[in-house]
Amino acid sequence: MTPSAIRPARPGDAEALSLLDHTTWSTLHAVAPRSQPPFDPFFDADHRPEDYLVADLGEGPVGYIRLGFPTRLACNRHVRQIQGLVVAESVRGRGIARALLRAACDEARRRGATRITLRVLGHNAPARALYESEGFVVEGVLPGEFLLDGAYVDDVFMGRSLNA
Repeated sequence: MTPSAIRPARPGDAEALSLLDHTTWSTLHAVAPRSQPPFDPFFDADHRPEDYLVADLGEGPVGYIRLGFPTRLACNRHVRQIQGLVVAESVRGRGIARALLRAACDEARRRGATRITLRVLGHNAPARALYESEGFVVEGVLPGEFLLDGAYVDDVFMGRSLNA
């Protein structure tokens, strides 16, 4: 995947991103129940287009990553958090998630962050392997934090420095 296929989200992407979000829902990565129509707007006051980077192979979004603040505290403004990473099943295995992750780290650095974090479910081995391969390390685990499909699942906190 070329870096040029990653771009900032635009307001007009909302419908495609919402559809992508709903069609990729899985307890492998989601802790909220599957939402049902009518769906809430994809973009709102807390989820603005400028918070997202989109993978677009020429016919609209096939993936996105959301970059936000882990808290609203001024003393925490040097940290950004990945708050969602989605890739359409039809294009998985082509390096899109990795390209989005790298672009998010670059964007966080551009915005003045010195550190980036994320949370991932303990049973999501593919995501954990990707994050580890990009320099993220496990910084904490909340054992059995979520009950999903009748099984307790760990919440794994990962992070890395953005300093070169």
